[in-house]
Amino acid sequence: MTNFHFAHGRAVTRRQFLQRAGLSVGGMALGGLLARDAFSAAKSPLAVKPSMLPGRAKSIIYLHMSGAPPSLDLFDYKPKLNEMNMQPCPDSLIHGQKFAFIKGTPKLLGTPHKFKQYGKSGAWFSNIVPNMAAMADDICIVKSLWTDQFNHSPAELFLFTGAQRAGNASMGSWVTYGLGSENQDLPGFVVLLSGGTDPTGGKSLWGSGFLPSVYQGVQCRTSGAPILYSENPPGMDRASRRRSLDKLRELNEVEAKLYGDPETLTRIEQYELAYRMQITVPDVFDISKEPEGIRKMYGAKPGEGSFANNCLLARRLVEKGVRFVQLFDWGWDMHGTGSSNDLVTGLPTKCREVDQASWALVSDLKQRGMLDDTLVVWGGEFGRTPMNEARNGSTFLGRDHHPKCFTIWMAGGGIKPGIVHGATDDFGYNIVENKVTVRDLQATILQLMGLDPYRFGYSYLGLNQRLIGPTDEGQVVRSILA
Repeated sequence: MTNFHFAHGRAVTRRQFLQRAGLSVGGMALGGLLARDAFSAAKSPLAVKPSMLPGRAKSIIYLHMSGAPPSLDLFDYKPKLNEMNMQPCPDSLIHGQKFAFIKGTPKLLGTPHKFKQYGKSGAWFSNIVPNMAAMADDICIVKSLWTDQFNHSPAELFLFTGAQRAGNASMGSWVTYGLGSENQDLPGFVVLLSGGTDPTGGKSLWGSGFLPSVYQGVQCRTSGAPILYSENPPGMDRASRRRSLDKLRELNEVEAKLYGDPETLTRIEQYELAYRMQITVPDVFDISKEPEGIRKMYGAKPGEGSFANNCLLARRLVEKGVRFVQLFDWGWDMHGTGSSNDLVTGLPTKCREVDQASWALVSDLKQRGMLDDTLVVWGGEFGRTPMNEARNGSTFLGRDHHPKCFTIWMAGGGIKPGIVHGATDDFGYNIVENKVTVRDLQATILQLMGLDPYRFGYSYLGLNQRLIGPTDEGQVVRSILA
C-alpha cells in the first residue's frame, strides 16, 4: 500500500517547503512580481498584472533577423571604407583580434550597394531597403549596439535570455510573467518563424527557463494548423473534449493539493488555454479576412509561411491583446561562401523578403493608432566585419562575425522617432559614440514596458534571477526615449 505521507514528503521541493514556511526570498520581492503561492491564486497566471513603473508600451513585436545582417550594407554608410575597398586591412585595426573564419591579413570591403540620406535626421539607407528608408522619420536607428558574443547561438541566447547558455527565461517569458496578457483566449507570448528553419539559438530563445512553463512562447505556423496537436482527434467533438478536460482538471487539482507543485496548476492552465485557442487561434490566423489592400501593403498571401504573413499576423495578434510577438527570420549569415549568402545576390534577396513587410507593419500600426503603445524592434544578434571574409579563397563577397558594433532600429512604444543614436569609426569597426550594450537594450525594453529592470526578478537557486543579469551594468538608454 502506498504511503501517501512519505510520497508527499518526497514530492515537496526545498523551495516549495520554504515558500509554505514563509521563509522564501520570493516573499520579500517588491511589487508581488515573484512567484505567488499557487493555492492563493484565484485567477489565471496570464491575467493582467499591474506594472511596476509607468510604461509607454503595452505590447512588443520583435523582428529578429537570425544570422546577423551586415549593417555596413544597410544602414551604416562608410565612404572611407569604400575608398579603400580591397586594400589590405591596417594591422592597427585587427592586431590581436580573433575572428570566426577570417585568416591572415584580410582585405577591406566597401559596400557594393548605393546609399542615400533620408528623413529630417539625414539617416543613411542602402538602396536595397527602400521601404525602411521611407519611414526614416518614424524609427530610431541605433548604430552602436555591442555584444561580447561572436557565435550565433550564444549571441542569440544572450540577447533574448540574458545568458549565453540555454536554460534562462526568454525576454518574452519575462514580459508576460511580469504583465500577463490582455486576451485570456490567446497565448501571452507567440513565436512566428520564417526563412525555412529555427533560429540558430533554437527553441530556448522562447523558453520559460526557471519561470513557470505557462509563460513560455507558443510557436505557431502560418500555413496549415496554426498550432500542432491542438485540434480534437478523430471521433472527439468539442463537448467530449470539454468533459475530458473537466475530469483531468479534477485529477490535477487533487495532485496539486497533495504535492503542492506549482507546475501542476500550470498544466491545468495550459489545458484550458489550449481548449480556448481551438476557437480563437484559427480566426486570428486567417489573414484572408484582411482587406485586399492591407494584404497587398504587406505583400502577404494566405497559406504562405512568409515573413510578410508573419508581420501581418503580428499586428493582428497585438490588436487582440497578445503581449509579446517574436518573429524569427533565418538566413542572414552573409559569409560570402556562395551566391546564396553573398552581398551581391544573397543579401538583396533577403532584403526583398523583409523590407516591404517591415515598413508595412510600422505604417499599419501607425494608421490604426497602435504604434504609440506597441514597441517594434528590428535587428540581429551581432555585426559583420568591414573586411572581406574570402573563406578558402572564395571569390564571393561576404563578411565575418563581428561583435564590436551593429545596428538595430526601434519604433513606437515610447521610442523617440526620426533620430540616429550612436556612431562607429570610419571603417565601421569600433563604436566611437554612445555605446549601447545588449544589457542596455534589455533594460530599456523592460523600462518601456513598465517593468523596473533592476527590481524585476524571480527567486531561483537562491538567487534573484533577472533578464539583465546579476549586476546593474545594463543602463536604460534614456536619450532614445520620447
